[in-house]
Amino acid sequence: MSMTPLRPPVSGQASTDPVRNPAGASAPVRTKRAFVLLLMTLLVPGSAQIVAGDRKLGRIALRVTFSVWALVVLAALLLIVNRTLLIGILANQAASLLIVVLLVALALGWAALFVNTLRLIRPVLLAPGMRPVVVVSLVLAMVLSSGTLGYAAYLLNVGRNAIGSIFSAGPAIDPVDGRYNFLMMGGDAGADRTGRRPDSLSVLSVDASSGRTAIISVPRNLQNARFSDDSPMRKIYPDGYNCGDECLINAINTEVTDKHKDLYPGVEDPGAQATLEAVSGTLGIKVQAYVLVDMDGFAKLIDAMGGIRIRAGGWVPLSGDMVDEARGIHGMPTGWIPAGDQKLDGYHALWYGRSREFVDDYARIQRQQCVQQAMLKQLDPATLLAKFEDIANAGTKVVESNISASQLGSFVDLAVKAKGQNVSRLTIGPPDFDASFSTVPDFDQIHDRVAKLLAAQSSKSAGAADDVLLQPGTAASRLSAGAVPAPLTKPSPSPSSGSTDFTPVTTTPEGAPITEEMLNQFKREGNEQAIRDLVATNGQCAPL
Repeated sequence: MSMTPLRPPVSGQASTDPVRNPAGASAPVRTKRAFVLLLMTLLVPGSAQIVAGDRKLGRIALRVTFSVWALVVLAALLLIVNRTLLIGILANQAASLLIVVLLVALALGWAALFVNTLRLIRPVLLAPGMRPVVVVSLVLAMVLSSGTLGYAAYLLNVGRNAIGSIFSAGPAIDPVDGRYNFLMMGGDAGADRTGRRPDSLSVLSVDASSGRTAIISVPRNLQNARFSDDSPMRKIYPDGYNCGDECLINAINTEVTDKHKDLYPGVEDPGAQATLEAVSGTLGIKVQAYVLVDMDGFAKLIDAMGGIRIRAGGWVPLSGDMVDEARGIHGMPTGWIPAGDQKLDGYHALWYGRSREFVDDYARIQRQQCVQQAMLKQLDPATLLAKFEDIANAGTKVVESNISASQLGSFVDLAVKAKGQNVSRLTIGPPDFDASFSTVPDFDQIHDRVAKLLAAQSSKSAGAADDVLLQPGTAASRLSAGAVPAPLTKPSPSPSSGSTDFTPVTTTPEGAPITEEMLNQFKREGNEQAIRDLVATNGQCAPL
């Protein structure tokens, strides 16, 4: 039986394919091959190994690549349909740590693929002039890919640490009457201060559906503050915090910290909690959470944002040292913030919100409200992304908050809704109440005004809230039964409502320009009244 002779093995395609065996290819083909493999590793990690190297390694890398793409698509869908859930995942300490670890692993794995791709390129086969070009291109591609993932892991870890430092791990809070109410406290704990006294007390009341926001400012010198019904301090002060002229609302923090800690077992900051309860009882609303910011942190946060833009109604001094405490007279100002449109850095924004020389506390409160509004208005997603690291690091200067980290997603979503909407303002003092009101406050009147303000901001009346004041009868249950609704009226523009409908005072009554030298000359002459007359409108302010 005849048999067909066996043919010698014929070299397969692999032996002549320039992709897998570039030795026999021309120099231009080798160069083209090198850049194609680089692009494949950059755009579809693992594909270069499939066509030119270790197919097993390539298959593993491709599975990882497709899995990551699927996760990115899922995250994009969540961003569109459920942004709250996505932010909640990123804010969760365990989940964010896992993502950081995965990002670092992906960065290292991608870098390893580029090193493997360089081996597949075999630079010794390239023309001498192309070798450095290919190597530099590979390094740039590694920085663009692995470097980006590594930096993303770093930023996520920065945010994770900031969240862990600032926010609590406590239970989530629910809206009350459709609103979230947050107490914002700003103060110092310096060597010349007794405990941590909040100099600024403001409630940010946010509609849980629409994001519409109201700022209610409580003067630090409010007397006879009432504690909420569920406050342990109500047993000690059932008729209000009324132990004399020293019992101002901003002294509650220190007194409770020093004398009544035992009334708040398990509470991390009894003084802050008691202050929250006093503000709740005083305003007649349930304040659910607080944020306490020290002033140094406040300045750093504004610097991290790139400053704030405001329209100032009058000149504001950067006061010198106190020289006559009895009369409240300071030394020569170290500088002035002029009237008109200004961009303030952290240092000057801090002075703008704190200075009260030549005016009263209520002008300062109006400026504090304006600074808060400017921060809310200007902390947009673009600013947050561009300056994330600085903002997160500055945020750790927030002394504390009992807001649960688990709710950051819903609150960020709420902040996005609030963006661009007008903010209503109310001050428990001038211009909304008489100057003496904080000494002998009428709490029924306060409750009535607060209820009207919040009713005007409710989701059902959101469309009309900017143009009208709601009648008393539509307020929540805090309005007395049987009250006759007042007709709707349009409020006149007022600096306290955040309106820019005012003219900054930049000249004297005689028409001469107000200058820093003029004001300092009056100060040197001891003519404090002349300065008071010229800066009397410095409580007027609007964010730009």
